[in-house]
Amino acid sequence: MGSTRVRIAIDAMGGDHAPGEIVAGALRAREELGVDIFLVGDAQQIEAALPSKTSLGQVEIVNAEEAIAMDEEPLNAVRRKRKASINVAMDLVKQQKADAVFSAGHSGAAMASALLRLGRLPGIDRPAIGTVFPTIIAGKPVLVLDVGANVDCRPKFLEQFGVMGSAYSQYVLGTTEPKVGLLNIGEEDSKGNDAAVRAHQLLRENSQINFIGNAEGRDVLSGRFDVIVCDGFVGNVLLKFAEAVGEVILQILREELPQGLHGQIGSALLKPNLKRIKQRMDHAEHGGALLLGVAGVCFIGHGSSQAPSIFNAIRMAKEAVDNQVIQRIQSQYILERESG
Repeated sequence: MGSTRVRIAIDAMGGDHAPGEIVAGALRAREELGVDIFLVGDAQQIEAALPSKTSLGQVEIVNAEEAIAMDEEPLNAVRRKRKASINVAMDLVKQQKADAVFSAGHSGAAMASALLRLGRLPGIDRPAIGTVFPTIIAGKPVLVLDVGANVDCRPKFLEQFGVMGSAYSQYVLGTTEPKVGLLNIGEEDSKGNDAAVRAHQLLRENSQINFIGNAEGRDVLSGRFDVIVCDGFVGNVLLKFAEAVGEVILQILREELPQGLHGQIGSALLKPNLKRIKQRMDHAEHGGALLLGVAGVCFIGHGSSQAPSIFNAIRMAKEAVDNQVIQRIQSQYILERESG
């Protein structure tokens, strides 16, 4: 494999539709994005999922004897199953054979494996899962973190999330001077519990980020903020709720379109608009969430991810590698802060 191309290690056994949909999305990414792909998992199952016209020279299959099920306790499973597909994929990044890793399997296992094999970035106490939400302003997403890695967070963790999220928003999402907010129950500085008040103060005093204050729930999708930080408990509830709302709105649109001939004509006229609405609201368009804070590019996908989501996750992983987001967080933010 050429060293100038971004190399992505894919946990082909992770997710509800593995390995078929994982392989399909990975092959599309290789063709359209020009990335090199490691498909990690049961070699026989992966080969069976490859289209008949695919030559093994187009992808590299890395056999892994085990996989981690969704109902397993993540840390114990990662330690016990050393040859699990997520561990083997993560080792490829550790050994610098791959530039990034993606898994749609057990998110807890992916995080545990990343921490054990890649380690944390200097100055980071806890990694965070960051995911992109659409806003009412077209082309202006908001990055929310943490959405599940840390149920309980100390104030300094939230400050670190703001630093990492700001770097990702700037260098991968292309936001100039990202506006950072703290998810809270009110806009006033004194709102929230003690942890929220102290986190607000730390974020306000951090000169490396553009912190503009608290964000209420109604502000998440308003486009006012570019980065919103919260603990993983609240963030995960917010993520699942937003996904459900998107599905409900799309279903309502389908049901409320007129029936009969007039409905068919109207639907045909509205088809481009409906497609754009789906693209803005569908989590598949973003594909995955970046695990920020570990010493490597690691994307975690939804368990129900299918080929389009896999493709988009690989696209985002490539952008993170191309824009050197890990190096930028480490050199421009974390090391600068420690020296200061």
